[in-house]
Amino acid sequence: MTKIGFDNKKYLSMQSEKIEERIHAFGDKLYLEFGGKLFDDYHASRVLPGFEPDSKIKMLLKLKDIAEILIVINANDIIKNKYRSDLGITYDADVIRLIDIFRAKGLYAPSVVMTMYTPQPSVDAFIKRLNLLGIKVYKHYAIEGYPSEVSKIVSEEGYGKNEYVPTSRRLVVVTAPGPGSGKMATCLSQLYHENLRGVKAGYAKFETFPVWNLPLTHPVNVAYEAATADLNDVNMIDPYHMEHYQTLAVNYNRDVEIFPVVSAMLEKILGYSPYKSPTDMGVNMAGYCLIDDEACRQASQAEIIRRYYSALCEARKGIIGKEVVSKIELLMSKSGISVEDRKTVYPALEKAEQTGGPAVAIELFDGRIVTGKTSELLGASAAGLLNALKALGGIDDNIQLISPTIIEPVQKLKVNHMGAVNPRLHTDEILMALSICAVSDPMARLAVKQIDKLKNAQVHSTVILSPVD
Repeated sequence: MTKIGFDNKKYLSMQSEKIEERIHAFGDKLYLEFGGKLFDDYHASRVLPGFEPDSKIKMLLKLKDIAEILIVINANDIIKNKYRSDLGITYDADVIRLIDIFRAKGLYAPSVVMTMYTPQPSVDAFIKRLNLLGIKVYKHYAIEGYPSEVSKIVSEEGYGKNEYVPTSRRLVVVTAPGPGSGKMATCLSQLYHENLRGVKAGYAKFETFPVWNLPLTHPVNVAYEAATADLNDVNMIDPYHMEHYQTLAVNYNRDVEIFPVVSAMLEKILGYSPYKSPTDMGVNMAGYCLIDDEACRQASQAEIIRRYYSALCEARKGIIGKEVVSKIELLMSKSGISVEDRKTVYPALEKAEQTGGPAVAIELFDGRIVTGKTSELLGASAAGLLNALKALGGIDDNIQLISPTIIEPVQKLKVNHMGAVNPRLHTDEILMALSICAVSDPMARLAVKQIDKLKNAQVHSTVILSPVD
């Protein structure tokens, strides 16, 4: 059963105030590097129950009159045709998707920065496409000796060669389709050029995880390590923060390792370094908004197990190596949790053993567990979905919501005319069939009315799900 553990309203208020405070600290302009996802942040909503997936966008909308979005993409990611595994689209396609979403929400997103630019047909074709869409593209180049040779980087031979991106708002949010895009380098390059123009600009980071003012071993922070196991991120105590403030703060290895370089660059650009630690650079207020620590701990432990199974699936597909799975197993062991702690695991495995086929188990919002098995008509996910809707609507399990006389013609259409090998109906197909039946069948109509109650339900499948499921 999901309990609210996070005060989203308080978060929106505190976070926007903190960002405005940081803008004023520098004077004219703030370049804010956004880590993670700007919207659809389902990881945060899973580990911090009550956090809304679009919270960051809502927070930015509070600042939309002073904010603009700058999207960064690495030219090498276009050449390699890199894609987002969660969405199944390439990074260049995601740039256009992001711009469309930002503009639809009333946010100003006029420009794209192409980092690590070298002339390549695929890269130049994408730049041309963006230009045709009315989006300006600015080129940033590889700098020899980056990031260690600070004197060369912060000079006409380094950042000086990059094209300056004109910005008109006091807050410039720098985001990207994924990691390694060059967000931080873009921010610092812009600071270099702004300083030459006499503009008092600053730099800050906005990353929700790890939560700097929660303990290192708090499940919320451990869940972040599990989520980034393939990147080799490691949470650690910020040694610079401890040395200067004698206060514990949690950060991660990449930020801690690069901090001396970033600090030196800021000092060379601005004449001083405004930060004493990598934690100082952040503006994250999430840790102040937990209202039920135990609820967040339980949700995060469930997320670590979910990440473990997700890693097993990706390893089976050959997307990641087994060492990623081993790392999450170690995190589970250190946290004192096992797969049995996720309530849907054992019922799904038991159902699969009983039936000799794939099965799913669904935990409803009220804590009830509903299962589904594979049959000649339905896949396990579709069956589990129908059973969940029955349970939520108080519909007798023996009642057929969809007659086999309706399912069978759909199966014939799939196999005989649409080239499908598997005749069983998937979740989307079963929902469409149920919606059609709801026109004339009151029980099907009652089931359809339960769909909203599936929000935040937890599911475990004994087999790798198809993309549609």
